[in-house]
Amino acid sequence: MKILLNFSVVILAIISFSACSDKIEETYTVNTPEYLSYDDLRSSFQMKSAQTIVQPGKIYFKDNFIFINEYQKGIHIIDNSDPAQPQVVSFLEIPGNVDMAIKGTMLYVDSYIDLVTIDISDMNNIVEVDRDEEAFPYIIPAFTDGILSKVDQTKGVIIGYKVTQETVDVEPNEVTYGRFPMWESNFIGFDALSSAKVSPTGNGTGGSMARFTLFGDYLYAIDNASLHLFDVSDNSNPNFTKQIPISWQIETLFPYNQLLFIGAQSGMYIYSLQNPANPEYISEFRHATACDPVVVEGDYAYVTLRGGNLCGAIESQLDVIDISTIEAPQMVKSYSMKEPYGLGVDDEVLFICDGNAGLKIYDSSDPLTIANNQIAHYPDINAFDVIPLGEVLLLIGTDGLYQYDYSDLDNIELLSQIRIYQ
Repeated sequence: MKILLNFSVVILAIISFSACSDKIEETYTVNTPEYLSYDDLRSSFQMKSAQTIVQPGKIYFKDNFIFINEYQKGIHIIDNSDPAQPQVVSFLEIPGNVDMAIKGTMLYVDSYIDLVTIDISDMNNIVEVDRDEEAFPYIIPAFTDGILSKVDQTKGVIIGYKVTQETVDVEPNEVTYGRFPMWESNFIGFDALSSAKVSPTGNGTGGSMARFTLFGDYLYAIDNASLHLFDVSDNSNPNFTKQIPISWQIETLFPYNQLLFIGAQSGMYIYSLQNPANPEYISEFRHATACDPVVVEGDYAYVTLRGGNLCGAIESQLDVIDISTIEAPQMVKSYSMKEPYGLGVDDEVLFICDGNAGLKIYDSSDPLTIANNQIAHYPDINAFDVIPLGEVLLLIGTDGLYQYDYSDLDNIELLSQIRIYQ
């Protein structure tokens, strides 16, 4: 009996050792969230002196002032009363800011999950006047490698990650990377100012990459899948009214006449704004997966599709879409591009930010021959977005802010530039 017992112990030890030896070591990258508390977030707004522009994002224009987003940091304000000599005059510290829009003297911005209203009636004394908490979905920023550890939304908003390496023993049939999700963002003093004001009426102008826009008494904002509506009839006190599901991976907004064009990675969606309080779906134009801003003039919508990376596998191109029958948009022509981002159109002049290939300007009077009618090409700019303003073009790129006088298309002139040195 004793011999049998000892034999059993030996067998169990062998089995146990065999099981342990079957395990393998796996080392992986762990992204542990770092948080900004909600209290700190909601007491963080500050007006500061002019700062160096480091990582520019969206641009906006209102009453001779240019507003440039510093990605997730805040907004640079530039006095552009003389486009040949723009002056960076102040910086608004707004953690988590990416987008903006202006109605009258109120600047609306996102600050991670909050919508913040800022009074800019006095450019020497800019103040926060309202905050709509949790107006937007919680943001889990993208990361480049590894897995995400547990997110605790009670700790605040995620402002970055602490990256570490961890090694664990796993069974051969377990693949650690396959058991964790990958995430992306829901949502990426001068003396001359002593009397500077912005107009108490009217809206500003945004670029084609905008996710905020205004129409009538409504502010529209998008996350990855929905359109959020805010009643801004009292422009100092936005009132959330509704959320409208649109589609997955929507990216940009462009209002035109009484229509709202929504650019998505899967296509272009068109909504009626005849009743601004209740946008109604009209039609859509579908294309292969690609990053997709859109601008509109007359009977045509112009859409740049950027392939590669997270934007899809198609070739990069410009699509021209006939919207004369708004219920049935039809593509009439496609043109090859290198790396297109934002674009703008003004009186049949089309401006395209083709990434590393620079700024391209075309005569678009005949949509079927755009490629044959290039007016100008500035290849030495890494161009991101543009705002055409009748005679002056604002262009933001990774290397700075550029302004061009295009009143004479035969003699387009560079007026000024604010360089960015990284």
